[in-house]
Amino acid sequence: MSAEIRPFTLAVSDDELTYLAKRLDQARLPEAEPVADWTQGTKLDVLKELLAYWRLDYDWRRCERRLNEIGQFVTEIDKLDIHFLHRRSPREDALPLIITHGWPGSVVEFLGVIDELADPTGPDAQAFHVVAPSLPGYGFSGKPTETGWGVERIGKAWATLMQRLGYDRWVAQGGDWGSAVTTMIGAQAPAGCVGIHVNMPIGRPGPDDLATPGPDEVKALKALQFYQDWDSGYSKQQSTRPQTIGYGLVDSPVALAAWILEKMFAWTDNDGSPFDALSMDAILDNIMLYWLPATGASAARLYWESFAKFGEGEVALPTGVSAYPKEIIPAPRKWAERRYSNIVHWNDMHEGGHFAAWEQPDLFVSELRACFARMV
Repeated sequence: MSAEIRPFTLAVSDDELTYLAKRLDQARLPEAEPVADWTQGTKLDVLKELLAYWRLDYDWRRCERRLNEIGQFVTEIDKLDIHFLHRRSPREDALPLIITHGWPGSVVEFLGVIDELADPTGPDAQAFHVVAPSLPGYGFSGKPTETGWGVERIGKAWATLMQRLGYDRWVAQGGDWGSAVTTMIGAQAPAGCVGIHVNMPIGRPGPDDLATPGPDEVKALKALQFYQDWDSGYSKQQSTRPQTIGYGLVDSPVALAAWILEKMFAWTDNDGSPFDALSMDAILDNIMLYWLPATGASAARLYWESFAKFGEGEVALPTGVSAYPKEIIPAPRKWAERRYSNIVHWNDMHEGGHFAAWEQPDLFVSELRACFARMV
């Protein structure tokens, strides 16, 4: 295995962008849904608005420049290329941080926080060396050609990455799959990791919680039931037959956009439109990191690998939690403490949803600083 860290520069060909435009021009859409809301899935009028912007006004080169500006790299770990953003802080006291995205996200989720994390506007604010890897099968990381790339293996790979970068004392953060990976890192407690932070705490109710739930637990149980009944179809498909859905996600930009846009609506803290929480540019930047490298199937396979084991492991390392009100599967502190035995920071936020860094970048940065100040 090569331990070389290779610079990675994005330079998408004009031919690829022309092909995308052609596919958007030739799209065949279904009729409108016979309901007035999102209960049958992505609304036709909202999708049409996004597709029109994608075709006529969206500028991929802007995102490409931004990713290259931050600094992109690739290194081979366990026979698989891992792509990552790496922004070293100019501050000597900076704390190394590895931050992990989830599905249907990407490293694009962190574009609004990397600069402030690495080079704070306040001279006394904690600075970080930021490492943001693309999960295996996501973005520009390699696509596994064998089974076994679940969260346990990813957690070990992330520890290898931090060691390879020369960081002997570091912290980890994540939400969604990033929360599962970060929780696994906490359970594995690799050399050098001094603590973790998650914005989707992983916890489950016990028998007593179901018998006599408190107000927070009632709210969490209702959210969990809604997720199971109405919001988990994507996960059932991707955890059982990822290859089948993958054909449509890799071949059709419209299918990919509709599949992802539904979650941009359902999982963000918005006032009735996904564009209340995230701009069209931000949403399309993220979709492009699935479309260009054709990762619809490879990304979905992580569900097949690990969904049944999501969040396994007990964590004794110092842990911080920021619980956002529109989180899809909330876990009250009582539930979370069964998995994280050393919670040193917990904050119930007043706004924000599943994509914390993306939706609320200022709050997210403040939470990380408050959390990790208790660990260093």
